[in-house]
Amino acid sequence: MKKIVFFILASILVFSFSSISQTKTSHKVVKFLIHTDYGDMKGFLYNETPQHRDNFVKLVKQGFYNGTLFHRVIPGFMIQGGDPDSKTAKPGQQLGAGDAGYTVPAEFNPALIHKKGALAAARQGDNVNPKKASSGCQFYIVEGQKHPASSLPAKYTAEQKKIYETIGGTPQLDGGYTVYGEITEGLDVIDKIANVDRDQSDRPRKDIKMTIKLTN
Repeated sequence: MKKIVFFILASILVFSFSSISQTKTSHKVVKFLIHTDYGDMKGFLYNETPQHRDNFVKLVKQGFYNGTLFHRVIPGFMIQGGDPDSKTAKPGQQLGAGDAGYTVPAEFNPALIHKKGALAAARQGDNVNPKKASSGCQFYIVEGQKHPASSLPAKYTAEQKKIYETIGGTPQLDGGYTVYGEITEGLDVIDKIANVDRDQSDRPRKDIKMTIKLTN
């Protein structure tokens, strides 16, 4: 089974969302809490990405994520979790291939960018996944870095450029991975997790377990 990772060139190791105003909709905004030993992260899901929203809600209600690990962390980039195989993983075991048995169609939205705290779906690479369908369960949360507005392409609004310049993120992932929520409290927890000691596969040497619940 192909490992679910980001389709990024191996040589690129240094990477050279505005509080999104939710589109008015009758659907209630879904809030969630991710608990770890490093602290809690609170956030909400975007109604603009309904298939990802509903899938995340379904899995959380099932308790799918409880006991899974943040199994891949990269400082200045992101923290990744949601692999069901991580629940019973042995120390040093390579993770990232577990899935829910299905994918979710991409729901790209140029207004939903990879700012720090963005919640997005991991997926297999373009070579085996040309439609960029999302993993049914694995996700990542952006730590990112700050980027000068002058380095960003014209497709970004002035507000989005300001966000990347002042808050930071991973603009190189925009348009390639579905962003479907954001962390609003506990951004420091992302930093703590992203910077733990890790092995050659970017797995934390000390397991970081999570539990996720809805808070509406």
